Order: sequence, then C-alpha cells, then structure tokens
Amino acid sequence: MATANCSNTLSSTFYLTGIPGYEEFHHWISIPFCLLYLVGIMGNCTILHIVRTDPRLHEPMYYFLAMLSLTDMGMSLPTMISLFRVLWSISREIQFHTCVVQMFFIHTFSFTESSVLLAMALDRYVAICHPLRYATVLTPTLITKIGIAALLRSAFPVIPLLARLAFFPFCHSHILSHSYCLHQDMIRLACADTEFNVIYGLVLITVLWGMDSLGIFVSYVFILHSVVRISSKVGRFKALNTCASHICAVLILYVPMIGLSLVHRFAKHSSPLIRIFMAHIYLLVPPVLNPIIYSVKTKQIRQGVLRLLFP
Repeated sequence: MATANCSNTLSSTFYLTGIPGYEEFHHWISIPFCLLYLVGIMGNCTILHIVRTDPRLHEPMYYFLAMLSLTDMGMSLPTMISLFRVLWSISREIQFHTCVVQMFFIHTFSFTESSVLLAMALDRYVAICHPLRYATVLTPTLITKIGIAALLRSAFPVIPLLARLAFFPFCHSHILSHSYCLHQDMIRLACADTEFNVIYGLVLITVLWGMDSLGIFVSYVFILHSVVRISSKVGRFKALNTCASHICAVLILYVPMIGLSLVHRFAKHSSPLIRIFMAHIYLLVPPVLNPIIYSVKTKQIRQGVLRLLFP
C-alpha cells in the first residue's frame, strides 16, 4: 500500500491518515470531533436562520455574516465524511477524483472566507466613516455582486492548480498526511516536476490572501483615524466594539492558515502530529468559534438566539 507502483492518476487510490500512533483510540478521538462538527453546523445554521427570518437583520452587516457562515460550512463539511470514515475504521481509501473535488471545495472556500472578511471590513469602514451613506452605498444588489465575485475569484484560480494533478504520476507512497486531501500534501507524493504547482500555489496564496489582508489593514487604518476624531469616549468605544467580532474572525482564520502553510513548506521533517493538529485547527476552529463570537458580541444576534431558545 505504501509503495504502490506508478499508475494512471485518475484510477489511483490514496490512503488517508488519522492520528498516527493513536489508532486504537480513534473511536474515542472521534467524540470531540463529532461535538466540534455539531457545534459548528448548529451555530452556523442558527446564524443563517436568524438573519433570514428577522427583518431587522436584513442589513449589509448581517448579510455578510450569513456569507461567512456559508463559507465556514463550505470549508469544513467536505472533510467530515472522510474524517469519520478514518476514525471509525470504515475505510482509509479515497479515489483521486474524490480527492480533487474535496481539495477544490476546501481551498476555494478558504479563499472565499478571506474575501468575505475583506467585504466585512469594508462594511465596517462605510458604517463608521460614512454612516449617512451606509444604506445607499451597500445596497442588496451590490452585496449580491460582492458575494458572487468573492466565490468566482476564489474558485477559478484553483482550477489550473488541481487540473495539473491529473498529469502527475504517483510512483511512491500513496499515503496522505491527513484524513482529507490538501494540495500541498498531494504534490509531495508526485514523481514529477511540481515546480509550477509550488510556485503557482505560493503566488496564489500571496496574491489572494495578501490583497485581502492588505485591504483589511487599510480599512482599519481609516476606521481608527475616524474613531480618534470622535469626541465622546463612549462613542469611540461603541465604534470599536462593532469591529471586535470581525477582528476575532480575521485572527481565527489567518493565524491557523499561515501556521499550516509555514509547517508544510518549511517544517517538512517535523512531527506528523504537528501538521495534523494545525490542519484540524485551520478547518474546524473558524466554523465553531465564529458563530459563538458573533452571538456573544453582537446584540441583535444574541437576542435572536435567545428568542429561538426561549420563544
């Protein structure tokens, strides 16, 4: 299994990895993962339900929050089936085409989430720096266009990266490092020149995440410049408090994302447990924590949750 002969990639079978060295505890390890997925799915579905059913939340800020919930689920749900198939000892096998589809969803929605966070930063900029123009600038039509553009901007650049995998022979180990497929993990197994994929992937990450993070940073520079000119201390606090949830969401996405990229590129000989741990944080923490943070820090969402629990 570990030293499969070179074969047609489209018919190749790869083997997923659970938690190395703890195979006998996989059934117990699956319990916290079940709880995390359950909390993430219920939390994001609750956010979507509240935004959809409460007319008072039909505003740009909450539309972007609904987009964030959708991208959170789009990034984490594709990994759920393969993860539990491994932990419950059903099967470690995954076909190449299934692997590519899984990679497409994971990488597309991770880029999309970054774009949505940029859109949310712009929303906070308009709300704080140009409050009188807020409703006229961020119209439902513009918000819909932003959502579609964020998805297309993230999906199309990923296609050439994954399409090239179909032409790579995999002559050595077919064992992946995780319980789901990641591009940086797959090209490690290829018996071919993967320089294009490595450079293209690095450029893609630098351009997309770099542009988004730069846009978020510039937005907050203007926001802080506007906030310091508010004479009232209470007014300054309220303005900054509306950004607290968004800042937390940015850190929750970018810190594990950067950590996982650095581990795969510069710590290839580190313990497999580190890579596995970082990958699970990257995919599971944002969907779990984002609904909790917005429910705690946003009064309208908190009230909507309470109305669901105590009608």
